[in-house]
Amino acid sequence: MKLFVAGFPNDFDDVDLKDMFELYGVVSSAKFVTDRATGKSKGFGFIEMPDNTEAMETIGILNGTRIKGKQISVQKAEERPGNSRPGNNFNRRY
Repeated sequence: MKLFVAGFPNDFDDVDLKDMFELYGVVSSAKFVTDRATGKSKGFGFIEMPDNTEAMETIGILNGTRIKGKQISVQKAEERPGNSRPGNNFNRRY
């Protein structure tokens, strides 16, 4: 299952993100979206967890928690219709 994550401090990197989510299950990938000009994290990204049960439990545990004073959002990513670019077919769900 692909998860959308947001609200993370900008000093978090992909390794920090993966390490955090591996506390709750197997993570096949973890990637923050970065600013093209600076290369710095924008504070949101995507996690892929192969086990849907672990992914849903992780959402329940982490969504709304605080890290370094910032409230994070962890939700199931939803595919965006009509986008044919690989890896770009997911939307956050609010």
